Amino acid sequence: MKNSEIENNLILLFKEWSNENVIKLSMLPPSGSSRIYYRIFGNNRTALGVYNTDYSENLAFVKFTEHFVQYKLPVPEIYKSDLNKNIYIIQDLGDTTLYQFISNSNIGGNFSEKSLTNYKKIIELMPRFQVVSGQTLDYSYCYPRASFDKQSMMWDLNYFKYYFLKLANVPFDEQKLENDFQTFTEFLLKADTNYFLYRDFQSRNIMLFNDNPYFIDYQGGRKGALQYDIASLLYDAKANIPQETRNQLLDFYIETLSKFKNINVQEFKDYYFGYVIIRILQALGAYGFRGFYEKKEHFLLSIPYALENLKWILANVKLPIEIPHLLISIEKIFESEELKKYGFKKTVENNLTVTINSFSFKRGIPPDESGNGGGFLFDCRAITNPGRLPEYQNLTGKDEPVIEFLKKEPESTTFLNSVYAVIDQSIEKYLERKFTHLMINFGCTGGQHRSVYCAEEVSKHVKEKYNVNIKLRHIEQELKNLN
Repeated sequence: MKNSEIENNLILLFKEWSNENVIKLSMLPPSGSSRIYYRIFGNNRTALGVYNTDYSENLAFVKFTEHFVQYKLPVPEIYKSDLNKNIYIIQDLGDTTLYQFISNSNIGGNFSEKSLTNYKKIIELMPRFQVVSGQTLDYSYCYPRASFDKQSMMWDLNYFKYYFLKLANVPFDEQKLENDFQTFTEFLLKADTNYFLYRDFQSRNIMLFNDNPYFIDYQGGRKGALQYDIASLLYDAKANIPQETRNQLLDFYIETLSKFKNINVQEFKDYYFGYVIIRILQALGAYGFRGFYEKKEHFLLSIPYALENLKWILANVKLPIEIPHLLISIEKIFESEELKKYGFKKTVENNLTVTINSFSFKRGIPPDESGNGGGFLFDCRAITNPGRLPEYQNLTGKDEPVIEFLKKEPESTTFLNSVYAVIDQSIEKYLERKFTHLMINFGCTGGQHRSVYCAEEVSKHVKEKYNVNIKLRHIEQELKNLN
């Protein structure tokens, strides 16, 4: 279906729900899924419009959401849907994911108190999804399977085998590995598996809205063990939670869960670390498929974090089962010559610095201090200038009213989507060729609103997507502060 047809269908659906005309409609940057999102503005109401060609996935999301709302759980409200046209409109929860929050608040590798507080808020809600609402959920809507059963586990393990081990040239004995897969899955399925399992419970699928967590992208949920989701949350690779903090949060989860059901702590932890391992192996399979097979190198940058987590597990955890060849195969990952080509060592090493500047054209273009030349210069004057309005004149592109104003402008989204596409190509090539510096400049008339906003948004985009050093400067603002 053409984008124009999708947009027309969403406009009609929004009108049916709100009884308002659509003033603006802007496509959001693409995510990791095939779903297409639009931010829709009426006279007084806003919403997110969603288009997804997978009917079964849409139905699962709608039905799960209706169920969670009955239990007053923090999920986006579905305002109206037309699944025959593969569309629905939902509550707009803003743009701040948990991952973005912790990336911005954790300084110098330290896990901030604010991040810890948000994780505890999230963990306090988990049993209400898993245990309370999970008891009455209609699992017939689950997609693609009703439970995280042996078949689902074998899919994940084979994904790891063929898209990570094979493509990283890690040697293994097919039959011995298969035997260990069978033993491993049989052990995991001895855990109590009669709860709602979110399936992809990680920092990019949790939104922070009005200082509270909201949960999205649970359409892949199914019945399964309690341990899987807390393992997914705490061993989310790029969230990079310190191990001491993981231990603290696991104990907090068990304490919270104990208010809803009796827990044998040692037994829970035995199964928990098994689910940590299968979750990490599933993630490595995904990184291998996207990175090695599809040649999207930025996915490979998450591998070192996952490998560090596996190293800690191997050194500190002894499962009550024998899976020798699987453990040997994991050990061989750290010796892989294929991985060494990408510089995967104990820590992630990357010498690329991306300098992002905002500036005023009145003062001229910032010089390239690296001496390398090149890079990008983007003229933000094609975007509506909020500085022309009295209420924004004394604010900058870092202030929330200006941010909200520019997010509502379709040309801002169009402009930034184009910027992302261009700079992503260069960053990935620079990483591949071991370049050390890339400069990206954003200019506008006064260097106060549009250029500052664009520089901030691009900095967030680069920080979330790539493991590079970022140097962000607002040159006009620095000069004003000196005067």
